[in-house]
Amino acid sequence: MRHNIRGRKLGRTSAHRKALFRNQLASLVQAERIKTTLHKAKELRPIAERMITRGRIDSVHARRMVRQWLPDRALVRKVFEEISPRFVERPGGYLRIVKLGPRQGDGAEMAILEFVEKSADEATEPKAKKDKKSTPVDTAAADR
Repeated sequence: MRHNIRGRKLGRTSAHRKALFRNQLASLVQAERIKTTLHKAKELRPIAERMITRGRIDSVHARRMVRQWLPDRALVRKVFEEISPRFVERPGGYLRIVKLGPRQGDGAEMAILEFVEKSADEATEPKAKKDKKSTPVDTAAADR
């Protein structure tokens, strides 16, 4: 029985798991949403939310703690200057997981992990709808 055992191993060693989460976290900060398996998203969300919480307090110590998880300094700067200021008034729950259904190849449950608050450029930019204009069918060509 797995009493009081937290976290999923995901079929990896601890070093591989940490590297996986660091890479996914970097992709999440860069693109602000990622598509991954449901179990990976559930494991990554607490790590990412802790990082955003640290980003709300801009200090050298907080930057060093975030730097442990993010390999690029530009991404650390993005956390402190763009992402964390969006969540100053919010007490927690910065990310959402949207289930997508099973993956075609192996049936793994897929999900999208994204920030709850949209960035300023995403919020102001309306989505362009595709017009499905029906093309007239040439009946003379169909009769031939």
